[in-house]
Amino acid sequence: MNKATDNLPALAVIIGRAGSKGLPGKNALIVAGRPMVCHTIDHARASTHVGRIVVSTDGNEIAEAARQTNVPVIDRPAELAGDEVTVDAAVRHAVQAAGGDEPIIVILYANVPVRPADLIDRAIATLIETGADSVQSYCDVGKHHPAWTSTVNLSTSTVTPYDPTIAIPYRRQDLPPVYELDGGVIVVTRESLFTVIEGEPHAFLGKDRRGIVSPRGSVIDVDERVDLLVAEATLRLQRETASAAAAVAPAPDGEGG
Repeated sequence: MNKATDNLPALAVIIGRAGSKGLPGKNALIVAGRPMVCHTIDHARASTHVGRIVVSTDGNEIAEAARQTNVPVIDRPAELAGDEVTVDAAVRHAVQAAGGDEPIIVILYANVPVRPADLIDRAIATLIETGADSVQSYCDVGKHHPAWTSTVNLSTSTVTPYDPTIAIPYRRQDLPPVYELDGGVIVVTRESLFTVIEGEPHAFLGKDRRGIVSPRGSVIDVDERVDLLVAEATLRLQRETASAAAAVAPAPDGEGG
């Protein structure tokens, strides 16, 4: 890691298991010409607050992709590689194995190849400015608003509003704003991460939990084949847009025709 960044306050831990039921081997799949995990590495490197990056994995292909980009790999033991293992347990292992004393830990999923450019820095800045224990990224629920959800009795076909206390307006635009986690980033203080309370699986997020909001679709969490196709198309469009913008940018003074 560049020594000029070593004193920055955040350690980014990128987590990616080899196994996946929805999309086997997803964290090492090629997206827009590169292994999936490499896009997340790029996002972490672009942050102005992240001083170090490590990748925690039990997968050889994921580890090799990370090493090719000169990012240290934390070999995750088998007992922390199953689909029942909690995120915070895997991250605590990686933080301890990585050493260092960064007060802020950034948790990034390897299977998110698309994020807003400023997402990680916005989350870290919010944590620092508010003094919160954790910050997560959210997006608008869109048309899947809880006011329009119901339970259906499969025996009687009876439909019951999921939350009958919510008035259901005719237009979606009249619904109160509600947000859902989009998987783009989790930022926690080191102290909160190492808080483990029996029976409280999210104790590591602390008591003071904050959120930042991004436009729906600006974070793409790849869990299924269709997500992979959307991510591929989005990254290609971003690349084409950037190339087009560079082509029409005015030349610096004294250069060009």
